[in-house]
Amino acid sequence: MRMLLMEVTEEEEAVRPVRLVMRNFIAEWAFTVLIMLFASTSLGWSYVIPTGSMEDTLLVGDHIFVDKLSYSPASRFAHVLLPYQEPRDGDVIAFHYPVDPAQMFVKRVIGQPGDRIRIVNQQVYRNGIAIHEPYVHHKAPFFSAYRDNFPMDMAWLDVAPDARRNKLLRKMLSQDVKDGELVVPPGSYFAMGDNRDNSLDSRYWGLVPRDNIVGKPVLIFWSYDATTEELMPGTGGEMLRHMLSVGEHFMTRTRWNRTLKLVRPD
Repeated sequence: MRMLLMEVTEEEEAVRPVRLVMRNFIAEWAFTVLIMLFASTSLGWSYVIPTGSMEDTLLVGDHIFVDKLSYSPASRFAHVLLPYQEPRDGDVIAFHYPVDPAQMFVKRVIGQPGDRIRIVNQQVYRNGIAIHEPYVHHKAPFFSAYRDNFPMDMAWLDVAPDARRNKLLRKMLSQDVKDGELVVPPGSYFAMGDNRDNSLDSRYWGLVPRDNIVGKPVLIFWSYDATTEELMPGTGGEMLRHMLSVGEHFMTRTRWNRTLKLVRPD
């Protein structure tokens, strides 16, 4: 009887570490999931690039992580621990599209409050000085008067704006253009895409209010070779087809050389 009790006790002692390991494993994963959920809403935000307006800095199908803390307003004590800052010229930013705040855009800051912006033959001048932009690409085979010489009268605009865009654009061109330059007003930013000839940006809908800025893209955590049509599906059927495509072509269409790549300002 004593031997039987000893055997049972030994078996229990052998099982107990296994249970302990399993419990710890589950607890760690549960904690990790909670942290990820918290981080995805409070600390960061994930977003997939649906258009080519930021090529070649960001490509269609790049899945990026946006740091929501970078531009958050600092409290009396938080600024000591966290590197809060205001958006600066050259920063890549994620923001609510002023024309339709339900949409998220990613562009580059070209002018911050007080900057004077002018574009002459595709060259951007900030405060009278031609700026070096190694990230910019000009891919269109034709010249556009409004696009490549900004600001100009809307009569030269080569893209027909809708009513909401038209209102914001007219406000900027009428109120903030002085002596042929756009003077960025307080609390606003002038933003453009790196694919300078194919970007729906501040030239076409106006300024980015400071309150619209969500954060700074910092990491491409996955890049999948997809088209704009695949990433902006109009029906549930198209979404399902895209998901099936990812399942089938995950290995071959993942851009492994871009995965876990940092988003740098230049």
